[in-house]
Order: sequence, then C-alpha cells, then structure tokens
Amino acid sequence: MERLRRWRLVLGRSAQDSLGGMGACELGRDDVLMDEALAAIYDESEGGAGAKREAGLGGSAPRLAKWLGDIRTYFQEDVVAVIQNDAVERKGMKQLLLEPELLKNMQPSLALVGTLLSLSRQIPEHTKETAREVVRALVEQIRHLLESELRRAVSGALNRRQHSPLARVDSIDWKRTIARNLKNWQPELQRLVPERFWFWSRAQRQNQWTVIVDMDQSGSMADSVVYGAVTGSIFASLPALNTRVVAFDTEVVDLTEQCGNDPVDMLFGVQLGGGTDINKSVGYCRQFITDPAKTLFILITDLYEGGNAAQLVRRLKEMVESGVRCLCLLALSDSGIPSFDEAMAKKLTALGIPCFGCTPVNLPALIEGALGGDDLKVLAEKVMTRPKRRRGQE
Repeated sequence: MERLRRWRLVLGRSAQDSLGGMGACELGRDDVLMDEALAAIYDESEGGAGAKREAGLGGSAPRLAKWLGDIRTYFQEDVVAVIQNDAVERKGMKQLLLEPELLKNMQPSLALVGTLLSLSRQIPEHTKETAREVVRALVEQIRHLLESELRRAVSGALNRRQHSPLARVDSIDWKRTIARNLKNWQPELQRLVPERFWFWSRAQRQNQWTVIVDMDQSGSMADSVVYGAVTGSIFASLPALNTRVVAFDTEVVDLTEQCGNDPVDMLFGVQLGGGTDINKSVGYCRQFITDPAKTLFILITDLYEGGNAAQLVRRLKEMVESGVRCLCLLALSDSGIPSFDEAMAKKLTALGIPCFGCTPVNLPALIEGALGGDDLKVLAEKVMTRPKRRRGQE
C-alpha cells in the first residue's frame, strides 16, 4: 500500500484509476495537500503534453503564498528549491517574484537568487528590501559553509613554515606532530601518544598576497557568480590578502569596494546576461599585479570568448611567465562542469593554467595549495578526484 501511495504521488491524479486497480490507493489529508501542491506545477491533462495544465498557480498572490507554505510544510529545503525553480520555469513566475508578499515565502536557493539578480534592474522600490533579504539569507548560508575553512586554508598556506612556541589547540600542526611522534604508537591502546606538539604561528603580515577574482557574469554562470562573490568577500576580510573582485560581460565592473563592505551589495552590482569579453577583463586586472610571485589570479568563466581570443591567450601566457599563479574555474558550483569552450581550455592548459570545475566544498583545499606553492596541475587533479560532499556535510 505504501508503494502504491508513493507511486500515486509521483504520477499524479491521472494515475488514480490505474493504480486503484492494483489495490486500495486512497490518499490521506496530508497526502491530498501534497498532491495538490505538486499538481500546481507538474500535472497535465489527459490530452497529452501539449494540452493545458489541470491545475495552475494563476496570478493570485495569496494563492501563491499558500502554495509556497504547503511545499515548505511537506518537503525538505533542497526539494523546495527544485520545485520553486520549476515553478519559475514552467509557470512564468518571474514577474511574480517582484512582489514582496510572495518573496517572503520563498525558500532561498541559488536558482532563486540567480533569477532575482537577472531581474535586479526591474525590481520596484517596494520590493527591493525583501529581495535583498532573500539574497542575504543565501549569502549567509554560503558564508557559514565556506568561511571557517577558507580562513584556515589561507592561514595554513601562508604560515606553514612559521611555527610558534605558543600552545593553542586551533593552531596545532597535525601533520608535523603526527610525523614526529610515530615512534610513540601504543599498540595495546591503539593510540598515538605524542611527547610534543608543534603549533603554527598565528601572526600574519598585511597583504602578503594579492588575490584577483575575475568572474564571468553571463547568465550561464549565475551559480558561480554567487559563490565567487561570497568567496571574494571572505578573502577581503583577511588582512594577509589584498583582494580584488571583478565581474565582466562585454564591459568590466570592479566590485572590490562593495566586496569589502557587503557581498549582497556586490551581487546586486552584477548584471547577469549579455556577451563575453574575457580578454578585456584580463587586461583590466593586470594593473593590480605588482608582485607576480605573490599573486593568485582566479578566472571564473566557461571560456566562450566573444572578444580577442588570440590576445587573451597572449596576456595569460605573459602572466604565467612572470610568475603569477593562474587558475581557470569553468564552474564554481554544486552542479559540476558546465558547457565550456574545449579548444580554449586546451590552450590555457598548455600554458600551465589548469581549467576545471570546482565545488565550493573543495575550494579551501584548492586555495591552500595554490597559495602554498603546490604544482597547479597536480593540485587540480587532486581537487577533481576528491569525493563530492553534500552542502553542510562534515
């Protein structure tokens, strides 16, 4: 009976008679409400795929608000985000996202924030604050996910050879401590009993490295822009880094000031969509390279170049030869590698610039290795082969 019930909820109202012939397939009160919430987005009439929907959300904001409340009641957050995104795509809800009463009930998600940012120039004044709160809620989720690990990664990379006599638990150099105490393994206890601990120095010099985050703000890179903006704001809060954050389409926008103040301001300074001129943005970023050996350049793009591709390759080659550590992230998102220009990726790889997709949970390891002087090609392979973790998983 449980299997029939679940199949009925999966297949919708049109499957009621067929499943009923296999046994009782009655839905309880909660099941009926869940079924109605799903039907509003997914059900079609028996006339076929081209026929009108059996149910719909219509244009009533109160009805939409109730629907949003229902799906949040019966489904987990990640499923709610998927259903909301389908509602936007299938039911043309984009204009309805401009109503504050509706936005208050939306589950913050990358898809929702990407849609809001693409509509940012159309959001009326009475909705802007609500839209900002939705974006801020997602930004805080991402910051919670990334901040401590990124701070630890940067600190560990820049201070890996600077040990301290001060004993602090959060500063233990575990690798050296374990290596030096292997002789103290106690078989009967199945424990390693250290005679001595080594600790990292907590002191950091100001602006040891320049980190430049250059983000493609075309529509296909929406998730990467959100993660890139939050990452840039975390970098900006670290005194050891001189951080620059730049966004580009066919024009270049320097978001560094907004980055230092508020990542939400920075995201609303992004205009998703438009063409792509990577070469122009790389040319703009070169002015911030004062010490190439202490500069990390992170280019986030799918490499579909609408500008001068030959000059782009030359400029990146010059940066690599001068000592700049360059990485190209084809995606910085949970969803994996997007469509990208394979021919351009091969050219950059030949220059010594690894091109790959990176999930946010693997970003700290990537940054630590890049700042710590690891071979970038080997580092990229390690990051790509690390097992994927779900957001928030320890």
